[in-house]
Amino acid sequence: MTYQNFKVETDVDGIALVTWDIPGKSMNVVDETTATELAAIVEQTTKDAAVKGVVITSGKEAFSGGADLTMLEGINRAYGELLKTKGEEAANKYVFDESRKLSLTLRAIETCGKPWVAAINGLALGGAFELTLACHHRVAADNPKTRLGLPEIKVGLFPGGGGTQRLPRIMQTQDALQMLMKGEAVDLAKAKGWKLVDEVVPSADLIKTAKEWIKAGGKAVAPWDEKGFKLPSGAVYSKGGTMIFPPANAIFRRETSDNYPAARAIMQSVYEGLQVPMDAALRIESRYFSKILRSKEAAAMIRSLFVSMGELNKGARRPPNVPPTKVKKLGIIGAGFMGASVGYVSAMAGIDVILIDRDQESADKGKAHAKSVIDGQVAKGRAKQADADALLARITPTADYNVLKDCDLVIEAVFEDRKVKADTYAKAQPLIAPNAIFASNTSTLPINSLAEEWKDQSKFIGIHFFSPVEKMMLVEIIVGKNTGDVALATALDYVRQIKKTPIVVNDSRGFFANRCVLRYIAEGYEMLLEGVPPAMIENAGKMAGMPVGPLSLNDEIAIDLALKIIKATEADLGPQAIEQDQKKLLIEMVEKQGRLGRKNGKGFYDYPEKGKGQKKLWPELKTLQPKHLDPDTLDVEELKQRFLVVQAVEAARTVEDHVITDPREADVGSILGFGFAPFTGGTLSYIDFMGTKKFVELCQKLEKKFGSRFTPPKLLLDMASKGETFYVRFAPKKQAA
Repeated sequence: MTYQNFKVETDVDGIALVTWDIPGKSMNVVDETTATELAAIVEQTTKDAAVKGVVITSGKEAFSGGADLTMLEGINRAYGELLKTKGEEAANKYVFDESRKLSLTLRAIETCGKPWVAAINGLALGGAFELTLACHHRVAADNPKTRLGLPEIKVGLFPGGGGTQRLPRIMQTQDALQMLMKGEAVDLAKAKGWKLVDEVVPSADLIKTAKEWIKAGGKAVAPWDEKGFKLPSGAVYSKGGTMIFPPANAIFRRETSDNYPAARAIMQSVYEGLQVPMDAALRIESRYFSKILRSKEAAAMIRSLFVSMGELNKGARRPPNVPPTKVKKLGIIGAGFMGASVGYVSAMAGIDVILIDRDQESADKGKAHAKSVIDGQVAKGRAKQADADALLARITPTADYNVLKDCDLVIEAVFEDRKVKADTYAKAQPLIAPNAIFASNTSTLPINSLAEEWKDQSKFIGIHFFSPVEKMMLVEIIVGKNTGDVALATALDYVRQIKKTPIVVNDSRGFFANRCVLRYIAEGYEMLLEGVPPAMIENAGKMAGMPVGPLSLNDEIAIDLALKIIKATEADLGPQAIEQDQKKLLIEMVEKQGRLGRKNGKGFYDYPEKGKGQKKLWPELKTLQPKHLDPDTLDVEELKQRFLVVQAVEAARTVEDHVITDPREADVGSILGFGFAPFTGGTLSYIDFMGTKKFVELCQKLEKKFGSRFTPPKLLLDMASKGETFYVRFAPKKQAA
């Protein structure tokens, strides 16, 4: 029998080699065809008496990146149709039956009576890793790039192919829970220590070793199907078992604030599943999986963090009329922390970088930053010394602007001051090549006003990086009114070249990300001035789903920068454009108390010397509060809502202002750029999944109580009256080919 995604060859010893190799794709994925064909292969090899055992491997560089989540989206769409036509019971049964097909196939491998060996040649994640766990033996090629893991939690799901049951039957329960709840992949050394792989061998010996295990009489029974099997951490209600779940539950609540149904379902599946035999345990997992698959959190996270992010990474917003571009030499003007970091990630991508500053010493400091980062990677075993040497050879620090003449793209990353930037442009403009693109890394200053200093404004664009550049995956590309398609295409191609996710926004003060996240920080100021205890402000922010509290975030970006932004806004737009009480608070912190944030060790928090304890809220912060409210009288749910609503309503304003023209970019940008509660799917999905009408009512309730920052824009009122969502009214354009 021939298959589309697999090749099956049986040797003279009766060992079937199943090679997973989807045509036309660089990576194998668990899609509908794969799942159907794998089930047929299991049935065929089980029935064929000539087959004594099976080795499954991949024909790609990696084993597999896991499931194609659009398949799960399809199940959800069919569920919606069945709900309307046949009712809830039929719709629920359909989801349960469809979502557990892979689980049943993997269980069939485990119980077929013939030994299966997974020959893992590279990366194996999600459903593909679950496939290896269902095999009776696992051999991995000695590949430093190999990672094994179950990342489903990162898109609002959890493993539905037996991962929650096999993992804690192989390894210690607490380690299994951590792996499941964090979704982080592990290298081969850790995987071998945890018995997730049985052998690690040279790549050339992978298939041979796998077959030899079968020929040597490898057992075709999973340990948990044998009589007398004992769980690695003991039974759930044993002395050891009872010491695992109470603290695990506490950690789960601390880390998630119960915002993620999938995380709760993992805890429930493991806890309940370990108390029953495997078949019953897998049914428990499937029931929870089908429930989570129907949750709005999973739908939102799959759409934003898998589908939309994938489309944006593949160039969904790229002008189709411009041929592909590739930056070979990049000029960066400004070798401070931001410029040096941009230089580092660009050199990592193989681009030659010219790092310019006012003098050689300053430029050298920029290169030294790159050296310290890559040296740290070498020390941790994540890079080789040869890689570090090659990377540093690609970075040339200098004070000579003349070297810009050979650059395809020049990025300005100087101080956020109009005059400083104008002086930089005056020096650079006569020297760069006629076809080169010039970009500003400004975080707040409008691109249109900066472009006035540039002769050919079609080649001027904004490329806004987020700090720390090495870790932050988002880059905001800002299009001015005169920016041309070539500049936009070049910027998008460059961002993809350095393996980051781009969003395209139109020009505006603060663009998209800063407009929204500054609202979050400002809401923290408002609560502080209202008399809400500082610790409660911070905890409410984290409970709402933000990665850190607003005061902590302000310390990270620098309080003096926040004050500069407020002063610049007031200077440009007038005193009515800012909250004067917030300005007064920041002046007190910065100019009177000298508290600038983490960078000088004191801000809203006090920071210990390196390695000497944890940061703590500044005890005197309460003296800056005009009054103090009793925390027992405060509505925590309302505090959480304020943090999310104030950002979401600002995101809606950016749509009304035509800053955001594609809802995918608001959602992906808000999660990657400033950590907007990922379980919501992003700022606009937060509104869509709540329902526009309900969101507007919530805005109006908060507006009445706290002020005009919650006032819904006319666009939202219109959408609410028509029952529209952002993804319907502003349906994303078809992805570029």
